[in-house]
Formats: sequence, C-alpha cells, structure tokens
Amino acid sequence: MSFGLTFDKLIIIAVIAVFLIGPDRLPSYAAKLAQLVKQLRGFADGAKDRMREEMGDDFDEVDWRKLDPRQYDPRRIIREALVDDEVDYVSVPAAAETVAETPAAPAAHSRYVESAYEQRRRKAGNPVPPPYDVEST
Repeated sequence: MSFGLTFDKLIIIAVIAVFLIGPDRLPSYAAKLAQLVKQLRGFADGAKDRMREEMGDDFDEVDWRKLDPRQYDPRRIIREALVDDEVDYVSVPAAAETVAETPAAPAAHSRYVESAYEQRRRKAGNPVPPPYDVEST
C-alpha cells in the first residue's frame, strides 16, 4: 500500500521536510526518528522472544512463510480442496452387503456405497419414502 508514492516522490517530500524543519531542529528530529526505530525493533524482538518462550522448541520448526496471510488466495484454497477431496467409490471400505450396484451410482463408477437410509428402505421392502407433511413442521 504505497498510495502511489514512488521513490522520487519520497525524496521530494524529504527535501521539503528538511527545508520546513530547518537546520536547527533537524538533528533533534533525526534523533527522535532513530529512537522510534530502535523502540519498534525492540518491540518486535520482545514479541519474538515471548513467542519463543511460550511455544518452546516448536517455534523454530514452524514455517512462518507458509502462515503469511498475504499468501492466502481463496480461489486457490477452494481449487485445492475440490481436487484433493475426490471420492473413489470403489475403494471405500465397506461390508459386502452395503456395496450394491444401482442406477444412482455415478457414470464413471459402476459401484457405490449405500447410505444407511437406503439400506433400511431396501431391507424393509419399501422403495417409496414415507409421506411428508410440510405444514406439520
């Protein structure tokens, strides 16, 4: 987020600031800036030391670049989740009576695992689901 500031513009702003501050106050402002930078660096080091104390040996094993929020791309995350979660209906471990060949199986696979609801309906001999009253719920 540079807000359209280039290196040339920053130099111009610095030169204008030097003229506005003047040579009398410039050393004190430079010292304050150096003190601010040292203080911010101390805060960052203190936070890192505290994290190292609280996490113990696991702190050095964490890949911090992988946890950088700037690397999260929702489209990539969804794409990877959809690719990794492909279900292989044939290789699902199941008992012999739960695997059946039905026309409801996907076209790419000839077998799939019946759900518990489908098993109860098949065993009861009732292929039609019971009536459902919309107004009663």
